[in-house]
Amino acid sequence: MSDSSTKPANLNVYIQGQGFPILGLHGHPGSGRNLSVFTNHLSKRYQTFAPDLRGYGKSRCHGNFAMSDHLSDLETLLDRFEIEKCLILGWSLGGILAMEMALRLPQRVTGLILVATAARPRGNHPAVTWQDNLYTGVAGILNYIQPSWQWNIDTFGKRSLFRYLIQQHTPTAYNYIAQEAAQAYLQTSPAATRALYTALRAGYNRLADLQQINCPSLVLAGEQDRHITAESSLETARHLKNTQWHCYPNTAHLFPWEIPQQVLSDIDSWLDKHPQAIG
Repeated sequence: MSDSSTKPANLNVYIQGQGFPILGLHGHPGSGRNLSVFTNHLSKRYQTFAPDLRGYGKSRCHGNFAMSDHLSDLETLLDRFEIEKCLILGWSLGGILAMEMALRLPQRVTGLILVATAARPRGNHPAVTWQDNLYTGVAGILNYIQPSWQWNIDTFGKRSLFRYLIQQHTPTAYNYIAQEAAQAYLQTSPAATRALYTALRAGYNRLADLQQINCPSLVLAGEQDRHITAESSLETARHLKNTQWHCYPNTAHLFPWEIPQQVLSDIDSWLDKHPQAIG
């Protein structure tokens, strides 16, 4: 990630609970609210901080920026809330930023929970047709108006681009899409999209540097993920020193919204086995 001289942004952040700090980082497109599946649960035992990254949600930005600016913003956020040490949970792009933060601030990051992400991200998403876009638009609008309407799921949802984001077309998954995905998509700025795709086009690859990360990590993947493949997540897990790996069958990139109870149970088990990750 190339350096940038942009002034750190004052990020909008959602804070819940009390206790050891957990910093939650969302994906693209996204916002801090997309992490409610994690924070609503984890905040019963810990204090969760879920910022809107620069150019996402309510953290508006003016002009272009580089991916490295996210790291400066997050370091500033830790300082603002006087967070000396924290565990970081990152989903997709958020997982990439979590690893970058562990490399940048090893003394402050006590553990990593990496969700649907990779240090050398690779996808195998099929080409998108006009029909895909049409069905996705209709499915998204109808689902926003009437979440989890079975007729919409069967008629449009299963034929839309949602079929590459989820494998289990359940009311639970569609409820999360209605409540959290639609608004986050609309609030993601063109500058945020440019920053991400500029980094990906440059061939982002941090595998060789992962050996510098000493904190324990949990790597979670959806077996049918087309955006960041399970294979690339496994490659990342193999390059980390103290890692536990889970791959969930019949799920895709949004697997925490498909099987939330299973994912949260596995996170709880890992946290119980790694008390050093939570102070």
